[in-house]
Amino acid sequence: MARTDTPNRIRGTQDIVGEDERRFARVVDAFDHVRRLYCFDRLELPVFEATAVFARSLGETTDVVSKEMYTFDDRGGDSVTLRPEFTAGIARAFITNGWQQHAPMKLATHGPVFRYERPQKGRYRQFHQIDAEIIGAAEPAADVELLTLADQLLNELGIAEGVTLQLNTLGDPHSREGWRLALIEHFANHQLDLSEESRVRLETNPLRILDSKSPQDQQIVAEAPGIDEFLTRFSRDYFEAVTGGLDAAGVAWTRNARLVRGLDYYRHTAFEFVTDRLGAQGTVIAGGRYDGLIESLGGNPTPGVGWAAGIERLAMLLDEPAAKSVDAVVVPLGEAAATRAQGILAQLRRAGLAVDMAFKGNMKKRMAKADALRARYAVILGDDEIASGEAGVKNLATGEQQPVALDALAETLSAA
Repeated sequence: MARTDTPNRIRGTQDIVGEDERRFARVVDAFDHVRRLYCFDRLELPVFEATAVFARSLGETTDVVSKEMYTFDDRGGDSVTLRPEFTAGIARAFITNGWQQHAPMKLATHGPVFRYERPQKGRYRQFHQIDAEIIGAAEPAADVELLTLADQLLNELGIAEGVTLQLNTLGDPHSREGWRLALIEHFANHQLDLSEESRVRLETNPLRILDSKSPQDQQIVAEAPGIDEFLTRFSRDYFEAVTGGLDAAGVAWTRNARLVRGLDYYRHTAFEFVTDRLGAQGTVIAGGRYDGLIESLGGNPTPGVGWAAGIERLAMLLDEPAAKSVDAVVVPLGEAAATRAQGILAQLRRAGLAVDMAFKGNMKKRMAKADALRARYAVILGDDEIASGEAGVKNLATGEQQPVALDALAETLSAA
């Protein structure tokens, strides 16, 4: 009788193996390769922080803070939260460790993040992100570098086709405040016609109304004043420097004047890389400039810009990566050969060869394992081979087999 108390995977989590793991690894490997080309240092962060780090950085009224964070009191009575994103933790680390002396810093990381939301295609409660940030650089060149890095990553992965970089400016604080007040006036004049969610946002975060997907809000949003009416000369020059840099770098972009970030510490550049291949939730990379974030967390005024991308969502766009092949499979026949094979495996692996051992079943099944692993060679070892000091090395592509001295296996397989 089957047991009924077998533990199940928690809803919204995943066990990643096989093809899914190969897609996942492809994204991580490509990100690690590209961030090295751009001289971004890798860093590791705690998977949880004091709740205040995220509440202050993401905003008390945002859905992430109010509905989606995994927050709990630890045994010491402190409120801690599993990270829902990376930027706040990186900003906290910058302050805590006194990294101002090293600015500007180009930092990259990846790992799991946690949000309690309804699981759906490509979205999980524990998912994974890659993240790139430049802290301590106020120049438009930093924005251009991050956007170029993202563009090169998409090309490295072979998924750039059909992905569009949507770009906007939020201006400096003076520009943003003028725009915010104009939006409040506009939406207040149409308050009774707004969706319930947008009426709440009018009181808490009016810029977010521009993100509304509600059909009843669309015409009101379309008639709302745009940021360009309120940009200072400095803000216009900044945005032109960013777009000019992208043009020079060969990165295609399109203006989306309704693209916003609701929190006050965001300034100037806001962007999203968007595809139509993932349905309604088409954003694959998103970010912006957050010059006021570190100050809002108690640090000295420090500029910053960055982006994040969901690994699972990028992986969904990939062609299926081929399963990796191995150099050889050792096929021992008999107890003495199985023991001797352990030493041969260690010898070959220390020489940098990827090898496995087929130690179960008859000869046919063991050779079938070598084929399943897409091995280049089978190293066949029995009592006769041990006595002669040679193994039979079979080329699995051609079927040809030749004897090779046991102490020359590594050299022969490496040269093949």
